[in-house]
Amino acid sequence: MDVRAALADVAGFGSFFEVITHPAERADPTWRPMADLYADPEPLRARIAHVRRMLDGADDRIAASIAFQGLAARVLSAPLAVVVVHGVLPLLTARSLHWRVSVTGPWPLWVADPAAGPLPDEPAATAEAFTALVVEEHLAPLVAAVRAQVPISERLLWGNAASSVAAGKRLIGSARPGAAVRAARITDRVLQRGPFAGSGERLPPSPPDVEWTFRRRSCCLYYRLPGGGICGDCVLGASRAARR
Repeated sequence: MDVRAALADVAGFGSFFEVITHPAERADPTWRPMADLYADPEPLRARIAHVRRMLDGADDRIAASIAFQGLAARVLSAPLAVVVVHGVLPLLTARSLHWRVSVTGPWPLWVADPAAGPLPDEPAATAEAFTALVVEEHLAPLVAAVRAQVPISERLLWGNAASSVAAGKRLIGSARPGAAVRAARITDRVLQRGPFAGSGERLPPSPPDVEWTFRRRSCCLYYRLPGGGICGDCVLGASRAARR
């Protein structure tokens, strides 16, 4: 299966896995490379402001955290699913992957000519290749760009990204049960690497998780919203349970 077909296949796993590959999208001038989002402060500033409005005027740090988590999930979910399910590393670089503004949901992503990179047939090496791609091309520059806008903890943002990796693992396993164990073993190794290392712990699995369930060591701040509650993988949930 080629990369275009693999991306089309995993798009069915959910909205965060969707990457458009139709060549006709070249005619739309509103598409911009992800590299522009990381370098030009205005679109990211506008996105954080949009999230703030959707959250009824939330604190800047909450809006920045939620905006970052949505973008991080978008750039890592599709390549993770293709790696796990099809054994192919799609080279969705900051120059080849494009975004455009949407005010009704996650920003859509598009790649004109998806290419594939070499992928070793071993979980640790596979995790290393995937992590290097998404961290260097997307997550590290996105962390820096968000922190240039809002004074927010770097540890918190990397915790958000780690949470998105774990959520991706769960969704892949639910969509393709036959790939659930491979997803768990690859993402376990991803979460031991680079800026993901130390972001959380792997606990005995709670359905629908397979092999392990992730609990992070930081908080996305969602609980500070009126009625926000505690996310399922939040460190605060463990703290509250321990006090009961």
